[in-house]
Amino acid sequence: MGQSLAKAPESSYAAAGVSIDAGNRAVDLMRDAVRSTYGPQVLSGIGAFGGLFSAGVLKEMNDPVLVASTDGVGTKVKLAAQAGRYDSIGHDIVNHCIDDILVQGARPLFFLDYVASSQLNPEMIASVVGGMAAACRAAGCALLGGETAEMPGVYQPNEFDVAGTIIGVVERAAVLPRADLHAGDVLIGLASSGPHTNGYSLIRKVFEGVALERVVPELGRPLIDALLESHRSYLQPLAAALDNVKALAHITGGGFIENIPRVLPDDLNAVIRLGSWPIPSLFALIQHRGAIDSDEMYRVFNMGIGMIAVVRPDDVDAVRGVIPEETFIIGELAAGSKRVTLQ
Repeated sequence: MGQSLAKAPESSYAAAGVSIDAGNRAVDLMRDAVRSTYGPQVLSGIGAFGGLFSAGVLKEMNDPVLVASTDGVGTKVKLAAQAGRYDSIGHDIVNHCIDDILVQGARPLFFLDYVASSQLNPEMIASVVGGMAAACRAAGCALLGGETAEMPGVYQPNEFDVAGTIIGVVERAAVLPRADLHAGDVLIGLASSGPHTNGYSLIRKVFEGVALERVVPELGRPLIDALLESHRSYLQPLAAALDNVKALAHITGGGFIENIPRVLPDDLNAVIRLGSWPIPSLFALIQHRGAIDSDEMYRVFNMGIGMIAVVRPDDVDAVRGVIPEETFIIGELAAGSKRVTLQ
């Protein structure tokens, strides 16, 4: 970012807290990982001012609609920095963005990243971007470009932040949610891999002073392993089911209470049947240690359900049959006013 504005000799810039050499080393370390995500559609390599991606694939579609989303991973980055573990954050940002456009039926084309830090650590940057590249490869998505910014004075020492932008595509006729949502439609839940990227300000407060590397009996592993578990992608599990899905709700910030209404019409409620899926031990531990009210837990966290599919009652078996993992019938739609009720 600021490197392109340098007027003074590099030694003066380095004395001000920005190292051009460290930036170049970071690029060298991440180069192979980024290139591993390239398909024939990528027309420009690392170092170009802008990423070039052939739009020829859109000619094969009847009425393509581009879908874009930008997001970050919140204060989960503070735990990653505290633990010195960074690759999972790369998975987090890519998979979060993939899931955000998946709820509209879109498949990813390419991803752009932004990593900013107080002082550029090439190995740390390479680890973050390596995680991004691995998640992009798994989704058939190109890591088309990005920016690494060293900003002393803006970020505190040893702190960093990550953001990303994703571009995907969907046929107009397949855009979700569909207009034919009705009372009686069934809610199918897919399991989360943990808190994903939400609620970490509360999580850090709840576990303040706790040794993160300590093995927690309720979890059967070190606390930090559970807290840094990567946000999972639902692209592959749901790919074969989308034709029979009316709507998808990604349970991110705002939990059940804020996210499900985003796909509902004004005259329907979502009824969530508590006890219809196993709540992971981590959430029970957070609630107990933090003395958090149950309603707040469902408004902050995903509580073990990261994605919800809305389907016709007659399509439930077909949808569950093509999803290659255990799913849960967690509720249904009912007449109402675009609200979520927990029962």
